[in-house]
Amino acid sequence: MSERSETETTDRAAEDVRRWHVLGICLVAGFMTLLDVSIVNVALPSIQQGLGAPSAALSWVVSGYALTFGLVLVPAGRLGDDRGRSRMFLVALVAFTAASALAGFAQTPLWLVIARLLQGVAGGMLNPQVLGLMQQLFHGAERGRAFGLFGAVVGISTAIGPLLGGLIIQLAGNEHGWRWVFFVNLPIGAAAILYGLRVLPRDRKRRDEAQNLDLVGVLLLGCGLLCLLLPLVQQESSGGSPWFLLPVALVLLATFVWWEARYRARGRHPLVNLSLLRIRSYAFGSSLGLLYFAGFTSIFFVLAVYFQRGLGYSPLQAGLALTPFAVGSAVSSALGGRVVHRLGRRLVIIGLSGALLGLLATDVLLATRPGETAGLVTALPLLVAGVGSGLVISPNQTVTLSEIDSRHGGTAAGVQQTGQRIGSALGTAAASGLFFGELATGGFDAAISTGLIVAVCFVAAALLVGIAEIVQARRARDA
Repeated sequence: MSERSETETTDRAAEDVRRWHVLGICLVAGFMTLLDVSIVNVALPSIQQGLGAPSAALSWVVSGYALTFGLVLVPAGRLGDDRGRSRMFLVALVAFTAASALAGFAQTPLWLVIARLLQGVAGGMLNPQVLGLMQQLFHGAERGRAFGLFGAVVGISTAIGPLLGGLIIQLAGNEHGWRWVFFVNLPIGAAAILYGLRVLPRDRKRRDEAQNLDLVGVLLLGCGLLCLLLPLVQQESSGGSPWFLLPVALVLLATFVWWEARYRARGRHPLVNLSLLRIRSYAFGSSLGLLYFAGFTSIFFVLAVYFQRGLGYSPLQAGLALTPFAVGSAVSSALGGRVVHRLGRRLVIIGLSGALLGLLATDVLLATRPGETAGLVTALPLLVAGVGSGLVISPNQTVTLSEIDSRHGGTAAGVQQTGQRIGSALGTAAASGLFFGELATGGFDAAISTGLIVAVCFVAAALLVGIAEIVQARRARDA
């Protein structure tokens, strides 16, 4: 072999190793941003004690993060596609780490709320770059493995948040324990920034499209999503939810679709290329993800409230009761990523069926009123539901983005994740509304059954969407 060939082989081997290092940083960043969605819930009593925060401020500590996170996903994905994903990744990671420090040092409720809003913006900027880099660097079966690991991170971060938050507060004390819920991001974020500067790929700026930023589209989409998400995330606030904004949201989003089509017809580069929705796998997969996240998120909300308020569990005990779901999800996500390139959407159907079975079994067992042993009684069905969930999230991500040009990976991922955030807000609003409505008349046993039925209905709807895609694909092949 010639010296040049040996050099090229060595360079390719080094690049292959480097890709997996980049994936490691992406997984750490994704874990941080998604963990902060759930970990703060168990810290609210500590925040109230430490800062004397009123209930309205506590509501915004949780909902403000989710709101700003969802608002910036699509524009951030587009900026990453055009200006460079590595650059945007580092900017967002620095911003998220700084916002975490700002939240930890908060001296007033207003300070903390502003820090959480900024943290949500940074998290929303970061996540499309994570998925865009994975789409860019991995192909074929390797992409499935990469998304499988990311799916494990999604499942673990969502389920382990209450456990980790409860453990931190127990070790640090109620008065100041909530601060360490935010400070834990600082060493992780700093290490990821320093390592990212070494291994992230060099960006190639697309000058022809980078100068053509669709500001009207950004404004219409942002205002439309704000009017859609705000009533959902504010449902449980003491001041009531501004439901009158929902019709405004529909008008703004319809106007956005019209503007994007008109903008593209004029030869410009729109914020969202609507032709993406003509790709069957992307359209069905995004719809399936929205519905599944509506059920997936509401599971943790109703169970956390039931275990802590209904049964008197501590935050740590409630987190331990949800751990079987996290374990099942982590293991099956990694395994699902290895076989999704062979089974495709069929694997997602298997996962949805497993999640549905586990949730139904959980509901049946809790109907027997097991009392304080509920955490042990539901361990097995939650494990089954977690295994099913792991076979949904990452395989669906892989199949949904499989036909998307990697140049538009960040934008496509941003649109898909926006749908997931809408689903999460919708599911939590529906489950919490029915849960607390039933609680007022039937007690916690009736309330948890109602809340779980909401989750079951959303998961079942996602299953129907997956089956519909398979049926349509077969008809297309026959034709």
